[in-house]
Amino acid sequence: MDRFICVHGHFYQPPRENPWLELVEHQESAWPYHDWNERITEECYAPNTTARILDGKGRITALVNNYARISFNLGPTLLTWMRDAAPDAYAGVLEADKESQNRFHGHGSALAQVYNHIIMPLANERDRRTQVRWGLADFRSRFGRDPEGMWLAEAAADVDSLELLAAEGVRFTVLSPFQASRTRRRGGEWTDVSGGRVDPTRPYRVPLPSGRSIDVFFYDGPVSQAVAFEGLLESGDTFAARLLTGFREDAPGPQLVNIATDGESYGHHHRHGEMALAKALDILDADPSVTLTNYAAYLERFPPTDEAEIVSPSSWSCAHGVERWRADCGCSDGEGAGYSQAWRQPLREALDWLRDELAPRYEDTGRQLLRDPWAARDDYIQVVLDRSDASIDAFLERHAAHPLDAEEQVRALSLLEMQRHALLMYTSCGWFFDELSRIETVQVLAYAARALQLAGDHLGARDLTGTFLDRLETAPSNVAQYEDGRTVFEALVAPAVAGLEKVAAHFAIAGLFGRHGSRETLGCYEVHRVEERLAEAGRAKMAYGKVRLRSALTRESGFFEYGVVHLGDHNFACGVRPVDDEAAFVATTSELEDAFAKADVPELIRTLDEHFGGHAYSLRDLFRDEQGRILRTVLDTSMRDVEAAYRNIYRSRAPMLRFLADLATGIPRPLRNAAEVVVNAELRDLFGDIDAVRIRSLIDEADRLGLELDAEGLAHALDRSVARTAERIAEQLDDPTVFDQFDAEEESFFRRMDELITVAGELPFDVDLGGAQLVCYRAVSEHRPVLVERAARGDAHAQRWVEELDALAASLGVALPA
Repeated sequence: MDRFICVHGHFYQPPRENPWLELVEHQESAWPYHDWNERITEECYAPNTTARILDGKGRITALVNNYARISFNLGPTLLTWMRDAAPDAYAGVLEADKESQNRFHGHGSALAQVYNHIIMPLANERDRRTQVRWGLADFRSRFGRDPEGMWLAEAAADVDSLELLAAEGVRFTVLSPFQASRTRRRGGEWTDVSGGRVDPTRPYRVPLPSGRSIDVFFYDGPVSQAVAFEGLLESGDTFAARLLTGFREDAPGPQLVNIATDGESYGHHHRHGEMALAKALDILDADPSVTLTNYAAYLERFPPTDEAEIVSPSSWSCAHGVERWRADCGCSDGEGAGYSQAWRQPLREALDWLRDELAPRYEDTGRQLLRDPWAARDDYIQVVLDRSDASIDAFLERHAAHPLDAEEQVRALSLLEMQRHALLMYTSCGWFFDELSRIETVQVLAYAARALQLAGDHLGARDLTGTFLDRLETAPSNVAQYEDGRTVFEALVAPAVAGLEKVAAHFAIAGLFGRHGSRETLGCYEVHRVEERLAEAGRAKMAYGKVRLRSALTRESGFFEYGVVHLGDHNFACGVRPVDDEAAFVATTSELEDAFAKADVPELIRTLDEHFGGHAYSLRDLFRDEQGRILRTVLDTSMRDVEAAYRNIYRSRAPMLRFLADLATGIPRPLRNAAEVVVNAELRDLFGDIDAVRIRSLIDEADRLGLELDAEGLAHALDRSVARTAERIAEQLDDPTVFDQFDAEEESFFRRMDELITVAGELPFDVDLGGAQLVCYRAVSEHRPVLVERAARGDAHAQRWVEELDALAASLGVALPA
């Protein structure tokens, strides 16, 4: 039968990098992870490369790469982050596309995506073109082939956007059924299918005014909705059965049931959703009545015989077209009761104004440096993909209007970076949610701030910031402390703005807590410590030196001298200025060393202030991750004192707390707080240095006293501890010589695993041991056959390894190979 099924996952996170560092910094809301990229990768992107298939007894029988059996796209900016921060998951995605080409007759399952997820119908023509060209170039560089399809951010489409895709060689895209306006058999009469009434089981060719055309798949709305919002991923069997209901029994010819959702449904929004997907795909793969496919493979076999026109503009997540990204249309995420989205329009207008102010300045100045500034911007993606000096040199060779000297290179690259950030500031998530001060909107404002900074430094356009803030002032916040967009910008964005001097200050202050050689990398900056003198006296530290900095992005460089003093706790004084007078540097060094030796704090501060003037910095000026690290260091003693005090309160009052709990009269909040801090802290420590008896005692105590356990944080800590121990065993197995022995070290690892797994099963909350299961499955699959063979020949060590591996597999729920 000509019945086919295609599942599409749109896997995407907005760019989260600090625009001045090009690093993702700590995001508290992602706790217990470092940031949201890390969290969602661990919950979704990585598990979908190794999804677990279970047998009837709940044991893992296979690990499968879901991406290889579905259609998918991953955002280019997300893939850039994954390449460096999650290389195994990144490699799994690329491998899946290759595997899918073998599975689907030469057609890879990966689709390209417009570069940084802008709402295409709201962009000007120039930005649309760059977004498409950057998305296509990014795809080719990663997947090593031309994409056949392209995902539009939020499926937001209009006729002009489809024209651009077709002109750039894109064959198809995927839209919501509510984006179809009317359809017809080729050459027949048009039928109104608005309101989601389109038949989604066939592809459509959309004729365009230019004479070109593009093919469109309208996904099955009800089934897609059920996946995303109706709990369909609770069961792989139910998921597979629901997909099969999408076929129309009365329809002749081939049919394609295709669904499209955010890929994060499969593991992040719905825990273990990747397992339900894997199970459903397994069921469908084994069903002779249907065939799994991807869009490109289906198009090759069954080209469209119907035509369609779309609702222009329209999207998959706004009932009002694309108003969600420019107006208070009523679409919201429901986060804040009574929240208004009146801020959306002034935010859009402020960014449009900034874009239109920057463009002519870029063009006029750019012509002095680049043969065609806009063609250079379109090709700048090659530099974004490869920041090496060789890549930059090759780019400048292609586009420079004449051989550029060092200063001109800095200016040209800075102007291109300005344009990159003027594109990034339109990332759709900035408008999607309910409140102006959310991290997504703050992020797009940070990109705008970086564009403004570069315009001020290299175009002399420092006047733009004031007008931009005036425009933001008309964007009202729903949160009283922020009032409006100006306040949000000044409170949450402006403190992060950094130039070379601030980077030097960060280097100076952070250096008091550890250096890593004379050359370091700080985000996108290359740092060379030329000279440094250090002094310590009790809790006080001082450093004075010189540092060279160079941006790997713009090649801007600077040579600075710095002086920094730490007087204990959070008290820092730091000065930075360009290196000028060597004699003054030597004299100041002597003055500082003399004052420090005498513990003359007022003189130290006076000397720093006199030498560095207004170039003063403190701990507030550090980038977030290093700031947190230093605060943890300087507060370590204080925290130990606080924890000791809590521990003393808890232990000395424990009998009374138990008495109060037994009486059910309620434990006073201060005493409850002390007990919760101590119990959670001790449990976290014990997961690292396992003591099962003590852990059980603390869990019983928490239950008896009604204490609130940090379930998510503790589960995360225990999962990591189990996975690390499993990895140690796997590392040993990767060494062939280890098979010749089984001594106390090997024994200790397995006993530790036994204790950790036992404890995990006894906790009053769920601990996902997926990391350890993955390691165990691979160890059993790769090494057990060799060990079994050696054991059969009488090798006692191999026999012991087999016994321990089998026991570990049983406790982790991993089925042994037949």
